[in-house]
Amino acid sequence: MSYEFIKYEVSDNGVANVLLNRPEKLNALSLPLQKELYDCLQEADDDLNVRVITLRGAGRAFCAGYDVTPPQTEEERAASAERRGNIRQDMHRLRKTARLMTSVFDLSKPVIAGIHGHVIAGGTDLALHCDIVIAADDANIGFPPVRSMGTPPTHMWTYMVGPQRAKWFMLTGETVSGKEAEKMGLVMQSVPAEGLDAAVDDLANKMAKIPWDMLAANKSIVNKALDLMGRNMMQIIAAETDAVSHQSEIVKEFNRISNEQGLKAALAWRDSPFND
Repeated sequence: MSYEFIKYEVSDNGVANVLLNRPEKLNALSLPLQKELYDCLQEADDDLNVRVITLRGAGRAFCAGYDVTPPQTEEERAASAERRGNIRQDMHRLRKTARLMTSVFDLSKPVIAGIHGHVIAGGTDLALHCDIVIAADDANIGFPPVRSMGTPPTHMWTYMVGPQRAKWFMLTGETVSGKEAEKMGLVMQSVPAEGLDAAVDDLANKMAKIPWDMLAANKSIVNKALDLMGRNMMQIIAAETDAVSHQSEIVKEFNRISNEQGLKAALAWRDSPFND
């Protein structure tokens, strides 16, 4: 299968390498990219020759988040406003996002994410649903949209770093480096940027020495433990909470600035109080 926004290859030793390939947009998760990613990962999961999957991003970033490019026409703006204005429609839309991320978590084969550059908003949703995350030391990781755009439509934060650090991320919108993320357990390992690919490949190749059925069994028991902690239901709750948060006046103001002045102006307005 060929892809426009994904590069996909399978090595001789059973490692499927998936590369987000929209570097000019910092691999922002447009709907077409999300669909291709789902299809690609399912292809890898169904391939009997694949034992392990790696996930990385092309260019300067792993993933700078969901594609929030403002609608370009009055018709598109009206349709977007209607979707967000109807909380039930918004919940329906965001549950699709939760299902996409859960599909990554539910793959039978282990997924190792190698993250670098900006790993923001939707980029964290994607990375934290992988089984193991290795970060570049200088990666920039966090969810700044909590300041004015909503809440994360999926939620792995509490499971990864505990309630206090999860609240710190959610209540400040601050970001951390790869080194800081390793210290708090948000990622498994942080390495110099130039060694990121080697670290991911080394781990993937080590895992690939184990038969798929054994990998699947041992991944499954850890995932089931998380689901007994409510992880699966939490993703539904997160999507619905994000839809509710979109009714906030600050979110509406962000969208107004974005539509009238452009996304850069809206982001500058969002982050300016935190630049001191």
